[in-house]
Amino acid sequence: MFLRLVADSFGRRPRHKLLTGAALALGMGVATAALSVALDVGDRLAKEFRSLGANLLVTPQADSLALEIGGVDYRPVNAGAYLPEADLPKLKTIFWHNNIVGFAPILEVRAMALPFAQEGGQYRAGEWIEGVPTIGTWADHSVPLPEGGEFQTGVAKTNPWWQIDGRWFSDNGMECVVGVAFAQKNHIKIGDAISLAVGRVTKTPSPFKVVGILNSGDPEDESIVVPLSKAQFLAHEPGQYRKLYVSALTKPEDAFAKRDPKTFTPAEYDRWFCTPYISSIAFQIQQELPGTDVRVIRRIAEGEGRILGRVQMLLWLVTAAAMLAAALAVGASSAASVIERQVEIGLMKALGAGSRMVGFLLAAEQLLLAVVGGGVGYALGIVLARLLGEKIFGAAPEPTLLVFLVVIGLAAIVTLLGSAIPLRRASRIEPAPILRGE
Repeated sequence: MFLRLVADSFGRRPRHKLLTGAALALGMGVATAALSVALDVGDRLAKEFRSLGANLLVTPQADSLALEIGGVDYRPVNAGAYLPEADLPKLKTIFWHNNIVGFAPILEVRAMALPFAQEGGQYRAGEWIEGVPTIGTWADHSVPLPEGGEFQTGVAKTNPWWQIDGRWFSDNGMECVVGVAFAQKNHIKIGDAISLAVGRVTKTPSPFKVVGILNSGDPEDESIVVPLSKAQFLAHEPGQYRKLYVSALTKPEDAFAKRDPKTFTPAEYDRWFCTPYISSIAFQIQQELPGTDVRVIRRIAEGEGRILGRVQMLLWLVTAAAMLAAALAVGASSAASVIERQVEIGLMKALGAGSRMVGFLLAAEQLLLAVVGGGVGYALGIVLARLLGEKIFGAAPEPTLLVFLVVIGLAAIVTLLGSAIPLRRASRIEPAPILRGE
């Protein structure tokens, strides 16, 4: 009987039902879009942030004169300890190995350079240039993984802002990339050749072919970049490197993540270890690469956190504003409906219905409207979320059952809150004055 009364009441006065349903659908549509993007924005922005470059720096723990300012390492190039290149595949064995999107070892050496200019198909030797910063690294290197397969990585992933006119060198060839400032100063262009040597030169070494000009906006513009194996040969340090840049997908650090892990309880430690905070990933890398010091490049990591936090705050504010607007619209529509139905409510009470029964009937009618309006709003919100996702991030968020359930729940809460005052007024209506026409 109760359900029949609710269904019968729901089918009458379609104008008010349509207005209330439209308000709910619009509010829930905006909420669905904001929630879908908010749940997905962390991963999307984390991937976008990788264009900022590496956010972790690995150096030998025994290194001397540790000096870093603003995330830039100012230690002497040829001083300190070295790390074994053979340990690098272990980076893909940590708990958050899938979050390691790239890494590149660096070995720097001061060398002498002898440029050869290409003229008419012949190479003409210039003069030896002393003290040239020479950087050995991977450009696009295939790392064999312990569990099988390979991982493609290199400086192109950790330093994506480096612009190359030409192409990167092959890791096994006698090729190099020259910084734009060094190339302009010494009149070097793509296609020329450069011989590199360290110490006393008795015979001109085999030259490197210049295949690209590097524009980084950093000191590397004054350098020559060669394959890591060639720099190891020049430095007489086979299979070694000096520092490692790592680019990892992380979650912005909150107050919990900034605590000292030594103060954690076992449960807190497990929570921290199993969350992709930059600090927990750094800790896991240090466990897998013994004898290393893993430091966070704060200017990048903190910038990511601030941007992501502001974007998420904006989305939550939009959701709250949509909820408030929907609640006000539902309240206005419910108030008008109660005024129009005073005679009906008075008659119900005269026939024996109590205030609680009347309140339950009207609330059930509003909840049914909330389910319908919430469902329509969810469908509209998914369309809006796809448009926003494709426009901003280049990929649309996937619909999830969690968001649907949350939206239906929000629609019910908004409807009940918006209708609270009108429903209370309806429960206080006295039948006698209504039936007398007062």
